[in-house]
Amino acid sequence: MTEGRIAIRYAKALLELAVEQGVTDLVDADMRTLSKAIEDEQGLREMLSSPVIPSERKKEVLEGLSLGTNSLTSDIIRLLVENKRIHLLQDVALKYRVLYRKLKQEDVAYVTSAVPLTDDLRERILKKVTEITGNQIVLKNTVDESIIGGFILRVGDIQYNASIANKLENIKREFIHSS
Repeated sequence: MTEGRIAIRYAKALLELAVEQGVTDLVDADMRTLSKAIEDEQGLREMLSSPVIPSERKKEVLEGLSLGTNSLTSDIIRLLVENKRIHLLQDVALKYRVLYRKLKQEDVAYVTSAVPLTDDLRERILKKVTEITGNQIVLKNTVDESIIGGFILRVGDIQYNASIANKLENIKREFIHSS
């Protein structure tokens, strides 16, 4: 079984227990804190994936993070340590967050643009994507000057590329194939 599938199983089980106990928001806050800490701290990432560092030490370090200390968060950390899968913690946290947003009928729309979005454009994109998906949308904007202009919108598995760079690449392909 791939590590991604293993992580999703842990995340699903965690979400089911959180729903049962009515603590989905608290666990989500902990998962957000954990995934951000692991993402931001290279030393923490290396420690979690190191086979040399004892599992108990990894557990102590993770418990030292300022989490909401929900018992389910402590339980998932303990379970991952016991099953020697603590290196999957960030994946489990990220997968939990995806499942949590689906439960709350929320989606994240990733917009890559050459310049930061204006408030007006942000509102129009939010309105249109909400209309299409029927879900609440959280908009994340990334600036990438290499797309020259336009934007790339990704929601879930769907991507719409309206960038100038993409259009230029399509024209280039047409010229190559027509000659």
